[in-house]
Amino acid sequence: MTKIGYARVSTTDQNLEIQKTALQAAGCDLVRSEKRSGTTRAGRTELQVILDFLREGDVLMVTRIDRLARSIGDLQDIVRAVKSRGATLRATEQPIDTSTAAGKAFLDMLGVFAEFETNLRKERQLEGIADAKARGVYKGRKATIDADAVRAMKNEGIGPSDIARRLKIGRASVYRVLG
Repeated sequence: MTKIGYARVSTTDQNLEIQKTALQAAGCDLVRSEKRSGTTRAGRTELQVILDFLREGDVLMVTRIDRLARSIGDLQDIVRAVKSRGATLRATEQPIDTSTAAGKAFLDMLGVFAEFETNLRKERQLEGIADAKARGVYKGRKATIDADAVRAMKNEGIGPSDIARRLKIGRASVYRVLG
C-alpha cells in the first residue's frame, strides 16, 4: 500500500507548505501539488498523474476534501476513478475514509458543502461587481495584452498570426486590438 498525497491551492500567491507537511506527517510516501482552481478538473495535471498512478490498495490522501474538488460532480468523478483503481481516499483533517460506509457518507456531505460555498462566493462576487458598476467604479480586470505592442508590430508589417505567436497571445486577441 502506497499513500500518495495531493495538495492544492487556487492562486500562485498561496502557500502549499502547510498541506505538504501535514500529508508527509500522515505517512504519505509521495506528495504531488499544484496551484490550480478546484472548481474544475480541467488543467489539473498533478491530480491526473496521481489518478493514473494509483494501484490496488493505495490511498489518495488530502488534507481536506475542498483541496480535491469544489463541485460535487467532480468529487464523485474523482472518487469513482480512485475506486476503479482499487484504491481509497482519506483526508487528514476530516473523518473521511472511502473504505468505510460512514467515511463515504461524510465525504458526500462535505462535497455538497464545498460546492455550496463556491456558489455563495460566486454570488457575492457578482453582487460586488454589480454594485461597483452601479457606482461607476468598476474597472474590470487589468489588461494582459500590450495593445501598443500589437499596433507597433502591425505598423511594421507583421501579420496577425506572427504577432500572436511573438506575444504569446491568441490570434483573436490581436484582431480585437486591431479593431
